[in-house]
Amino acid sequence: MTIQNLDALFCPRSIALIGASDHVGSLGTLLLRNLIDAGYQGNIFLVNPKYKTVMQRTCYSDIAALPESPDLAIICTPANTLPALIDSLLLRGTRAAIVISAVANHDSGEPQNHELQWIINARQKQLRIIGPNCIGVQSTGHHINASFAHLAANAGSLAFVTQSGAMVTTVLDWAQPRGIGFSHVVSLGDMKDVDCGDMLEYLAADPNTTAILLYVEAIPAARKFMIAARAVADKKPVIVIKAGRSESGARAAASHTGMMAGADAVYEVALHRAGVLRVFDMEELFAAAETLALSRTLQGERVAVITNGGGPAVLAVDALTSMGGTLASLSDDTIHKLNHILPGNWSKGNPIDIIGDATPQRFHDALTVLLSCTEIDAVIVLNCPTAVMSNLDAAAAVVSQLTATDKAVFTCWLGEATARKARQLLHAHKIPTYETPELAVQGFMHRVRYHRSQTKLQQTFITNDQTTSTMNPTIRKLIQHAQQEQREWLLSTEVDTLLQTYNIPAIDSHFVQSAEQARQAATELNTCCVVKIVSRNITHKSDMGGVVVNLESPSAVFDAVTAMKARIQTLMPQAIIDGFVVQPMISRPGTRELIVGFHLDPQFGPVMLFGQGGTDVELIKDFALELPPLNIALAHEMIKRTRVHLLLQAHRGQPAANMDEIAAVLIHLAQLAMDCPDIVEMEINPLLVDAHGVLTIDARVRIALRPS
Repeated sequence: MTIQNLDALFCPRSIALIGASDHVGSLGTLLLRNLIDAGYQGNIFLVNPKYKTVMQRTCYSDIAALPESPDLAIICTPANTLPALIDSLLLRGTRAAIVISAVANHDSGEPQNHELQWIINARQKQLRIIGPNCIGVQSTGHHINASFAHLAANAGSLAFVTQSGAMVTTVLDWAQPRGIGFSHVVSLGDMKDVDCGDMLEYLAADPNTTAILLYVEAIPAARKFMIAARAVADKKPVIVIKAGRSESGARAAASHTGMMAGADAVYEVALHRAGVLRVFDMEELFAAAETLALSRTLQGERVAVITNGGGPAVLAVDALTSMGGTLASLSDDTIHKLNHILPGNWSKGNPIDIIGDATPQRFHDALTVLLSCTEIDAVIVLNCPTAVMSNLDAAAAVVSQLTATDKAVFTCWLGEATARKARQLLHAHKIPTYETPELAVQGFMHRVRYHRSQTKLQQTFITNDQTTSTMNPTIRKLIQHAQQEQREWLLSTEVDTLLQTYNIPAIDSHFVQSAEQARQAATELNTCCVVKIVSRNITHKSDMGGVVVNLESPSAVFDAVTAMKARIQTLMPQAIIDGFVVQPMISRPGTRELIVGFHLDPQFGPVMLFGQGGTDVELIKDFALELPPLNIALAHEMIKRTRVHLLLQAHRGQPAANMDEIAAVLIHLAQLAMDCPDIVEMEINPLLVDAHGVLTIDARVRIALRPS
């Protein structure tokens, strides 16, 4: 990843437009008109062998004829001209190019080597390329509109970077009447060179950009993106719309873990881990940008709602609950203080209803109390228009309080005609204000989610280079042996070794290859037993009758193995039966069944999963995802994001499960995932847990096979 020469895209000393034209409606004409209208102060050189002049400007026959080397080239000629043009630009020392032209996709059936060679040549000489197949770039601070967008961006401090050219024109059209301005607008196109990660790194240091808005459809260089996003998110907000949320994008997988971790769910956890805020439409995109720009940093998530109307407060609390927010509980001391300044019929709790006849002074006094409370981290102020109070005076009362506090305040002045001036006053003093209670709560939750992602950002670091494996030599030999035998699934004995190496508690297992050996193992165990099939061809043993429980004698174990072998040979005659596992039947009243595991995402690498286990995990769908590495705080936070977390607490006489032991398994499993890149999927289901600890009952591991 590098930002070398990216400055030539946004503040070039000179620009060459290749394919300039004065033909009405052509790209060459639109691009030139936009360049001129933007007021760019440097030299603009026109290149087109068809013309001597274009728009009364000299037009050169080729790049070699230019009087000086252009810093930036804009290319809007056919794709077959690109190799020669790039070679000419390299000879002239051009540092960047915006390739508007569309290049054939790899699935078009056309030869690709001659098309891609110009990209390779450009990279080798550090000529940076935006595109191909893009709308172009706008940089308002340097008066550059190197795009064929129908509108020029208003000047501002938001940078908008998008993979979709259509989103450029849509966002510009949407933003202009709303007075939203941009420092940069960048259409990345096919991202043959400059991608989202490069842009994030460049914009992190750009003094004209206070927040970065991204529209992404896919992130091919995911690790590069994560490193860049984590670096920039620590300096300024990054807000992302990720298109394509349907489960149709999920990858096929053989384990529950892989099947449940759909593509969008992985993006969600990756973006959160990177410290960025994800939103889901354009309205929310710009609302979040404004909220993060205006509101103060949170120290916690407990919010109080103050209102002069009960109905809007109910709507606010409903919205807060549905969005996963936390309504602060007022202390006795706070209620005592409010009793002294509010009418006797105030709500006596949160939300704080100061009654419909409230004056600006009452807003002032109540806010003074709330902002001084240790149990409150932020306040949402709701104001309903009344005949007894000026909306503007009430807003002024809120403004007067903010100089004496560092807590975040969010406001909602309902109405329109009488609320407009109040909103203008609040906005002028950098207090976020919204038109409805729900939008005010959404604004608060944007800040909460950003606070959470920033907290997570500080927990651990994504390793820049995970290609160097620290795999235990025994594990490496074990995996290589399976690969040599072209076995995707490790045998149970191999899985046991893996678990033992990474200190993951597992049930005592005896691997056998005959019914008689199974009888002997059961005799040694001297307890009620379980028998499981071991076959490289069978993933879900229960579905094939490959698990038999509650076997109370060695002879019952013998019979179970004999019957199981016959059943499998009938149902799957092609299956190789590697053997059987005999285990003690675990009877621990009060245990809960969990599932933990990971699968290798093709873009983001290992993705951890934790949730409620058992045979119906895909129906229950109670799970949380996370990226490794994990520490104790991240592991506990992952557990808390599931519904099964409630079942792990003490209830009805049952003691709480040992949460630290669960967290330890997640941490060890995350380390295993990072150490063993050849493991494609690993799943422990069920992982039994109670107050005494955890125990792996069943686990399976799938590895990547190498060409033989």
